[in-house]
Amino acid sequence: MADYPLPELGGKTPLEVASTPWMDWLARRGRCGRLITIPEGMSTGSAVANLSILGYDPRIHFQGRGVLEAASMGIKLNLQDVVFRCNTICAENNKIKNHSGGHITTQEAAELMRTIDQELGSDHIKFYPGVSYRHLLVLKGGEFSAN
Repeated sequence: MADYPLPELGGKTPLEVASTPWMDWLARRGRCGRLITIPEGMSTGSAVANLSILGYDPRIHFQGRGVLEAASMGIKLNLQDVVFRCNTICAENNKIKNHSGGHITTQEAAELMRTIDQELGSDHIKFYPGVSYRHLLVLKGGEFSAN
């Protein structure tokens, strides 16, 4: 919502000159406070926080980001399956140069993940393309362990 003041708006930001009746309504009726969404001792991240916001105790229900993303992609899992978020990155001289796969497009990434699945996948190892650099690796069956 933030922006820079613009000369053509008399030195004001777009938000300062915008008509915002619904934002004003929310501000008048809203509350200000603090909500702790990450239980003590858990790693910070949106997956843990989102579970908390939705009313689930992440100390009981959090199984990793991969499981949540698999559900969002409609991937059917069995209890013994292990799911990992599998990001594409750019590396140079064994160092991560870009954590988002060089801003790879979803179409390019899907082609890459299909190739990786053909070369490395099997009946028990499956790579699923996601959005941009975010993908999944599913290890199927009891021969794998979350530990």
